[in-house]
Amino acid sequence: MSVPLIQQYRVAKYIIGKKITRQKRYPLVLMLEPLFRCNLACAGCGKIDYPDEILDKRLSYDECMQAIDECGTPIVSIAGGEPLIHKEMPEIVDGFIHKKKFVYLCTNALLLERRMDDYTPSPYLTFSIHLDGNRERHDASVCRDGVFDKCVAVIKEARRRGFRVTINCTLFQGESAEEISEFMDTAMDLGVEGVTISPGYSYERAPRQDVFLKKKESKQLFRDIFNLGRGRKWRFNQSGLYLDFLAGNQTYHCTPWGNPTRNVFGWQKPCYLLVGEGYARTFDGLMNETEWDNYGTGRNPKCANCMVHCGYEATAVDDTFHRPWEALKVFLKGPRTTGPMAPELPVLYDDNEVHKPILVSGEKQLSSSCSSSKVA
Repeated sequence: MSVPLIQQYRVAKYIIGKKITRQKRYPLVLMLEPLFRCNLACAGCGKIDYPDEILDKRLSYDECMQAIDECGTPIVSIAGGEPLIHKEMPEIVDGFIHKKKFVYLCTNALLLERRMDDYTPSPYLTFSIHLDGNRERHDASVCRDGVFDKCVAVIKEARRRGFRVTINCTLFQGESAEEISEFMDTAMDLGVEGVTISPGYSYERAPRQDVFLKKKESKQLFRDIFNLGRGRKWRFNQSGLYLDFLAGNQTYHCTPWGNPTRNVFGWQKPCYLLVGEGYARTFDGLMNETEWDNYGTGRNPKCANCMVHCGYEATAVDDTFHRPWEALKVFLKGPRTTGPMAPELPVLYDDNEVHKPILVSGEKQLSSSCSSSKVA
């Protein structure tokens, strides 16, 4: 099983159109967070400790449709929080599908069994199930026993009904390559389309900070994983060059505008991983007002250990179009797992300085206004 040809074609056509018009910065995937409320309290989550007045906010159907119309991406990833809590989620998903957008509905699967009847199998809809490893690892990650088994049962039922299903896996401290390879085998046995995998980002709001990987150990862990995976026909829902980057073989700048985030506060600067950097009222405002050069590895201490797909997958996809033969080589041989790693980007900031984002006119007022307003 692989990504449908219609999705590959339309995404490629979209990117080529941007290349022809020489647009330097363009979005690839809309990261939509229509709510922050969740029915789990995961150790590595940075969303759930907002006050109730924020957790009770929702983006409306019209706001969600406006977001995709503003940015024009071919793909939308709906996250949160837990999006299935949102009462309008079936209508929101149908609205995106009507616009011929490819939807990845991210869920912890606890509500999906009884909500599955609200959705119809479609090449435009994928359930992206959160699983951070095998039973013991995942249940510890989400701080609740029995969740892994629930997810497995729901994945089997969704596949039986003909839905596209992927797994979203985040790696944290203490995980071994052998453990992840066993998990990948389990995922393939479930018949999912692919696995989206990346090291966790150390959210400032996360209740635990000791669970996150540092960059050097992340690269070695992925090398060990990919080495064990040779010949096992694992399917990843990611580009080959991004996987090669995870293995330390590519030096990439972050492309945060590739996955712009719209949430209950507005358009988040510069990406969904950083808090306190401000919000824009519109997508054009996000693109034109954000001081992009203030962010990314080597430019901002908050970004020092980040290797998350929301920042680097778009970079890798862009590089695929610039270096198709390199991408083909990685596709055929897999990421290199031995030899020297690619050099790190130079650090352009003083470790003793505290990074302060440059606020655009009205940003402070917008954040304050959004925090106190009610969204139906």
